[in-house]
Amino acid sequence: MLSARFLRPKSIAVFGGREAKKVIEQCEAVGFTGEIWPVHPKHTEISGRKTYRSVAELPNSPDAAYIAVNRNLSIQIVSELAARNAGGVVCYATGFSESGKDGKELEQQLLKAAGNMPLLGPNCYGFLNYIQGAMMWPDQQGGRQVDQGVALITMSSNIAFNLTMQRRGLPISYLVSLGNRLKFDLQDAITTFAQQEEVTAIGLYVEGIADPRAFQEAAEVARQFGKPIVALKSGHSEVASRVVMSHTAALSGSDELIDALFERSGVARVNSLETLIETLKLLHVHGPLSGARVGAMSTSGGDMTILADAISETTLTLAPLSDSGAIALKQVVHERMVVGNPLDYQLFDWGDQERLQITYEAFMNEGFDLTVSMLDLPREDRCDGSDWQSAEYAFIEASKNAQYPTAVMSTISDNLPEALALRLFDSGIVPLNGIQAAVPAIEAAARIGQLWARPSPTELILPSVPTDLPDEQIIDEASAKAALAKHGLAIPSSRIVNTEEEGVAAANALGYPVVIKALGIAHKTDVGGVRLNLTSPASVAEAVSEMRLLAQDVLVEKMVTSAVTELIVGVNRDEQFGLHLVVGAGGIMVELLKDSQPLLLPTSRFEIEAALRSLKTSSLLFGFRGRKEADLEAVIDAVLAIAAYAQAHAASLIELDVNPLMVLAKGQGVVAADALIRLAPGALHAKQSVREIADQEPV
Repeated sequence: MLSARFLRPKSIAVFGGREAKKVIEQCEAVGFTGEIWPVHPKHTEISGRKTYRSVAELPNSPDAAYIAVNRNLSIQIVSELAARNAGGVVCYATGFSESGKDGKELEQQLLKAAGNMPLLGPNCYGFLNYIQGAMMWPDQQGGRQVDQGVALITMSSNIAFNLTMQRRGLPISYLVSLGNRLKFDLQDAITTFAQQEEVTAIGLYVEGIADPRAFQEAAEVARQFGKPIVALKSGHSEVASRVVMSHTAALSGSDELIDALFERSGVARVNSLETLIETLKLLHVHGPLSGARVGAMSTSGGDMTILADAISETTLTLAPLSDSGAIALKQVVHERMVVGNPLDYQLFDWGDQERLQITYEAFMNEGFDLTVSMLDLPREDRCDGSDWQSAEYAFIEASKNAQYPTAVMSTISDNLPEALALRLFDSGIVPLNGIQAAVPAIEAAARIGQLWARPSPTELILPSVPTDLPDEQIIDEASAKAALAKHGLAIPSSRIVNTEEEGVAAANALGYPVVIKALGIAHKTDVGGVRLNLTSPASVAEAVSEMRLLAQDVLVEKMVTSAVTELIVGVNRDEQFGLHLVVGAGGIMVELLKDSQPLLLPTSRFEIEAALRSLKTSSLLFGFRGRKEADLEAVIDAVLAIAAYAQAHAASLIELDVNPLMVLAKGQGVVAADALIRLAPGALHAKQSVREIADQEPV
């Protein structure tokens, strides 16, 4: 965390020339009232202020220092400031870990020089404190001093600069550019800003998450302090991921697992900077929304059509009016108007503030999770917007009596000027710029409300275990199933045989139909290593004979019939996230549909069910087109059993696949028809384990 002394300094020392001057100018522009001490070995004054020649000459230990000199000199100054017990430093210089081996060595020297002193960077612009006006920033910035606002955390200094230049009225309390994150990383920033009373919400621009476990902890801190988080994560494309690695020397991370982490941590993800800003505006005024029911009003059917189309592509709904709501509206609007949601109230009362207010209040009383009034103002430089004032004032007055969140939205982002946005903020109304950015923002705020309504995760995700496993080995299907069965996974009754006679005897004991498989082959279907639905001793003998050409051991297994659907449940290892589950459409649909959802470990029944319901093929679990309903509880039990195995072998497991998991009708359970496990050397399961349970009934 950043200390209060560093974050809210009363004295600032600045080192360098041009950038140091900018720091001073920006502090003065925003209203910093503390002391500023320029330090330069040659200049006598900078920006009209007395200049000191060294750290030793400073009148006192500074609460904060901005160092904008070359990397080698930066290390020396950091060491001197640490010796004087400075409150913290921003290191602006580049040429550290992002530049290669030599830079990494210098970065370690910088870390040692800082000791226990807080350090932001290197390779970063710094931070902006719009509450006290402390601008630890080497450039222009477009913000203003505020009493409260959102905190912005970015992994790009230029993105941070751009965000300060937004003209949408978003109040910013703090902004930080993390740089190389040597001592102060994403989770530290979240934890710091979540505990500031002036912060209303937190916005992230992230390119990678180095420590997912720490991120979850920090997000939970933010949740406990009532500070919702919305994130823009870049680098999901291959090209963008390479760009991230080239300029930060950091992994961008698996995009699907980042999504899973955000979901688990109660964080909404958005896909553009514009939507990030609009979501933060909504969260600043109203916080997370309690639902997804949107009410919308406009004088134009065209506006409503575009808005309805945008909403149709989200989880939001334009909920129909209740009977009582429709009656109440009909009593106050023009007789030729058709009431509904969205409401096209046309121009009958345009210019009549009192009549408009009555209409707005009647519509707001329906109790939507967010009531939106569309309002596009004419250009201020060429047009007269006075005719629009009645609609603005009427909506502001109506909102004063409303018990539910309200917003004004423009169809085009340019048509809601900042001056209007600020007036709306002052009235407790969120201004939303442009349908295409605003609708996903509403969905994001509703999503946070939905995620926060869930119980907090009781456990942190499993830490990633670094492993170098070049000689991993695959254990055979029978041994894999036996190992999973010990953790509660249901498997078919089976026998391992070596001759045709043994195969026929096994099939007779198990009961027909049976499946014959060559053991020890990972992709058996590719080489003809599987024979299905065998119903006679002759066919079994023939199949065993064929399999013996491929493998020494042959598996005879009771065939599972009458499955409602097939799933795949897998475990994979990621460099950043470690082991994680994947559930999805199984069997031949794996490659065809690519329909899957990741789950971080450990997981819960709630999370597993949510993942299953989010699959594109989830309807197959719930009686699609007259089919039998699947045994959902048994599916969840099976996933938990596989998760238990993975957690028990977290240090050695490389990959696990149960495909297909045959899902039977409700009350009949599930059966793992095939399984694959890849383990590190020395962690193989004993083959006799399958023989120990071979005579048992399915679990």
